Amino acid sequence: MIIAVDGPTASGKGTLARALAAHFGLPFLDTGLLYRAVGCHVQLHKGNPDDAADALAGCGFPDSLLDDPVLRSEEVGGLASRVSIHPGVRAALNQRQVDFANQPGGALLDGRDIGTVIAPHADVKLFVTAPAEVRAKRRHHEMQRQGMDVEFANILTDIGARDERDTGRADAPLKPAEDALLLDTGDLTIGDAVQAAIALVESRLRKS
Repeated sequence: MIIAVDGPTASGKGTLARALAAHFGLPFLDTGLLYRAVGCHVQLHKGNPDDAADALAGCGFPDSLLDDPVLRSEEVGGLASRVSIHPGVRAALNQRQVDFANQPGGALLDGRDIGTVIAPHADVKLFVTAPAEVRAKRRHHEMQRQGMDVEFANILTDIGARDERDTGRADAPLKPAEDALLLDTGDLTIGDAVQAAIALVESRLRKS
């Protein structure tokens, strides 16, 4: 069984994807980490994430970088969005994701184009979203808990910019697959969102 979970930044898709993977006993891949590693690698080597050649060179990151907590930072998230617009970067990382999705026994992947590009044959496709202001508030609270002094307005602007890049890129733009199940987490607690996601997946599996 393959489950694809897509959605914009701070929609809650990562939390839901992990919960679904645990519930259904599936190997899990946060594909966004791959792009974050590329962005981080570009920065570490003084490259320009907006330059296609520099971004492609960043795909040579060491696997050990995937375990670095710095990849979860807001700054690296922005770098990931910038390198992901380059078709060469997406092509370089796609095979790794396709292989993970098609492993024996199935898998669960979360990202931006899992249901549309990486695993269009997935048994279940879930598209998780929430209003931009709600997502910005979540990210703001998260960063405050981590002791970061950040302005809400700046986070909201950054999320808007990421949404525009992710949905507007020519190659594999962020959008729901035609047969995706939509889940708006804007008014849901984490617990309620997890239960809603499980119910949606189980409902689709019963119909298949």
